[in-house]
Amino acid sequence: MADVGGRDGFWSHRRVCVTGGAGFLGSYVLEKLAERGARDVFVPKIEEFDLVQPEVVRRMLREARPDIILHLAAHVGGIGANRAHPAEFFYDNLMMGVQLLHQSWKLGVGKFVALGTVCAYPKFTPVPFREDNLWEGYPEETNAPYGLAKKMLLVQSQAYRQQYDYNSIFLIPVNLYGPRDNFNLETSHVIPALIRKCLEAQDRGEKEVVVWGDGSPTREFLYAADAAEGILLAAERYNDSQPVNLGSSREIRIKDLAEVIARLTGFEGRLVWDTSKPNGQPRRALDTSRAEALFGFRARTSFEDGLRNTVEWYREIRQSRPGGSVSA
Repeated sequence: MADVGGRDGFWSHRRVCVTGGAGFLGSYVLEKLAERGARDVFVPKIEEFDLVQPEVVRRMLREARPDIILHLAAHVGGIGANRAHPAEFFYDNLMMGVQLLHQSWKLGVGKFVALGTVCAYPKFTPVPFREDNLWEGYPEETNAPYGLAKKMLLVQSQAYRQQYDYNSIFLIPVNLYGPRDNFNLETSHVIPALIRKCLEAQDRGEKEVVVWGDGSPTREFLYAADAAEGILLAAERYNDSQPVNLGSSREIRIKDLAEVIARLTGFEGRLVWDTSKPNGQPRRALDTSRAEALFGFRARTSFEDGLRNTVEWYREIRQSRPGGSVSA
């Protein structure tokens, strides 16, 4: 068993493939791999490796020759993106996951770490969400295609362990946030969207910011650097196919979240709730006791500190761009 931080050399002698390594969460995973002494890390870029295509998956694995795959890649977005592209989100995520896990088993990759999504939980899951609740109902409609596509990796992981004794694990993170997040208003999640809206409203001297829904749903958020730590601890220490939640154990109403972000950005205007837009799942909060018990993971970053870091990072990025704007 690896000790904390992988200091026993767990990563130094293993070839690692990180799908989605060029993305938001992937950037933190790569940093932590480097800190742990990983020397041979392969990151397939989408321009060269479209992992939705089976023949490309095979080519990528032949080139990377990994001992461990950390499958972070996903076609993902907020409520608006899920409503606009349900078929794409279903097909792309399903095909990526199914083909990648199958070919990893077939080609002898030693371990497969699959990242699921909190969207896989039933719409009315008892709070806090426990892993045993995963099959007790249908997911919230706006993100069900994405959630179900990702949940098939859990079914596949358990089936391949049962029939082939293949070592794959399945982790379920809550909504992630932090510096380097996606701030594109068409595809972003709630935290970067609200930060951008508040800062742009200040720039334009606007007195209102429009927020989707009525503010009543609750969410749990996990700082991306903490999520990366949880993923690597699981890769080092956990070898079973029972799903494991990764979260912060802090539930917050969207209304309260918006007010905190307004305060941290300095926006002093009014928050206007657009109730013609969907709320999404009524509540989200995870039971994270399994992660702590099985591989010693507990989130370390306080929510206020994480939000402040995210606001300051985005403020600096905007100031560094011509005209103070960013497209992402």
